[in-house]
Amino acid sequence: MTRRALFNGVLALAAIAAAGAADAQAWPTKPVRVIVNYAPGGSTDNATRPFMEKLSIALGQQFIIENKSGAAGAIGVEAGAKSAPDGYTFFATPVATVTILPNARKTAYDPFKDMQPVALFADSTLVFAVHPSIPANTVKEFVEYTKKNPGKVSFGSSGLGTLTQMVCETMNKATGTDILHVPYRGGSESLADFLAGNVQAFSEGNVLPHVKAGKAKLLAVVDSERHPDFPDVPTMKEVYPEYDILNWFGMFAPAGTPEAIVIKMNEEINKVARMPEIKEHLVKLALKPRVSTPNELGEVLKKDYERYGQLVRDLKLTLQ
Repeated sequence: MTRRALFNGVLALAAIAAAGAADAQAWPTKPVRVIVNYAPGGSTDNATRPFMEKLSIALGQQFIIENKSGAAGAIGVEAGAKSAPDGYTFFATPVATVTILPNARKTAYDPFKDMQPVALFADSTLVFAVHPSIPANTVKEFVEYTKKNPGKVSFGSSGLGTLTQMVCETMNKATGTDILHVPYRGGSESLADFLAGNVQAFSEGNVLPHVKAGKAKLLAVVDSERHPDFPDVPTMKEVYPEYDILNWFGMFAPAGTPEAIVIKMNEEINKVARMPEIKEHLVKLALKPRVSTPNELGEVLKKDYERYGQLVRDLKLTLQ
């Protein structure tokens, strides 16, 4: 290659980079679709919606949430991963759909090849709550009751292969109980059945407002620290050290989405995460905003894929 050809090649690459940066500065020029892989009212939707409302205001285009639930979140992730990588489709998902599910069964997406990490934008406090009909006020009392009443306690989760299922399965493994796992299509559906007493144990954070109303009893929080509104309620790890379950929500883009747009989306999400009103709103729903880089989300994804993959193998969990 001649020196002139090399120089022209460098100029061409610089021009492409400059065009990409210019496109990112102009982006978005039309509404942006954001796929949420669970139904409205669940923790994923509750975490994502206030962020998109703020982005719509800040960037002057509507960030439209499209709820695509089913198959433990796999339907929404597949739809997002297979969308055009043009910067006008993103998708939000909890940790389980991209770490537990691909380890438990074959999925139509590869979490490392088919999607681009954008932002780790929120954490969720999972809980361990029981229906008021259960005569237990601590986790230990619940375990004793369950062992004395085999077949009478069921646990409603947000679906097969979800982190809430892991809460149930880990309880059975840690305590020798035999709680029946009942999967639903999402956290809002399972919450309705829990409040009606059709299932007796529950783990989604969206139950916390009902705890305050006396419609549920909170026995523990499944988090790294106690919940500020319930400082006397222990973490599950305090009771059973083998409970090492943390839930996070990530924003992704289809693989191949222009890097400049990914970076801008990340920066705008981080701005929202730092807003005091967002923190105040989310904490009421057992959620916490989080600031991150795309690379940090990628690192957490890899770590938890390996960690929860080992848990799936330990539990011999397979999904069809």
